[in-house]
Amino acid sequence: MADSNTRRLSPDERQADLDAFTALGGLKAYTPPNTKFTIAEVTTSKTAMEAAQLAEFKATKDLETARDNATIAEYAFHQKMLGAKDQVIAQYGKDSNEIQTLGLKKKSEYAKPKGKSKAKPDDSKK
Repeated sequence: MADSNTRRLSPDERQADLDAFTALGGLKAYTPPNTKFTIAEVTTSKTAMEAAQLAEFKATKDLETARDNATIAEYAFHQKMLGAKDQVIAQYGKDSNEIQTLGLKKKSEYAKPKGKSKAKPDDSKK
């Protein structure tokens, strides 16, 4: 019996249980003293397990679909916002307060490029 019901059984453990279930069904004289373990009770438990596994599979696929739909919607919104920012720049200019409102930098806020300086001769080689 599993020592904890909080961890998933390994595929090998699940397959061993299914194999034993098949073998149990072949025992003609099986009549356990504890009625919790009759073939009917074990079959009910197996059916419940299969239903839960199917529900998990469907939920996983639904989650994958929902995640894909959310990703598509996020990118569509992102593209619209990039286009809207371009339109604000086109309408108000690259150095306007309106583009700053959208979280963009004004053109005047960027550092001016510095020219390359010539390297000084190395005095240590004397």
